[in-house]
Amino acid sequence: MSSKRSLKKHIAYVCGELAAECIVASNLIKGVDRKKMDSLVVKIAILQDSTMRHVNVAFDKAPRAFESLRAYHHARNLYYRAAYKALLDAFGKSVAEIVNEMNSALPAKKA
Repeated sequence: MSSKRSLKKHIAYVCGELAAECIVASNLIKGVDRKKMDSLVVKIAILQDSTMRHVNVAFDKAPRAFESLRAYHHARNLYYRAAYKALLDAFGKSVAEIVNEMNSALPAKKA
């Protein structure tokens, strides 16, 4: 992601699409577990809120703690890359779990 702003937009988009799929499935598919879909919408909202809060991380060191400004920038970039990678990995894992729960709430396919 190029910025915090675009990362937040990405998270909001993914969570919005997941919630929309749950609502559409709940209202249009016969035999779907509506209570489970409703609880998934709440779970998606909680996921979006908690992930958005974790986007705002800060590098806790000052440039004077390093030998040069270049070393500071390098350390800061490594820190942000690791932080956002961990955030996106956790977000992706949570999304995969939600998708699996969505699939389990759907009725069995008739052959």
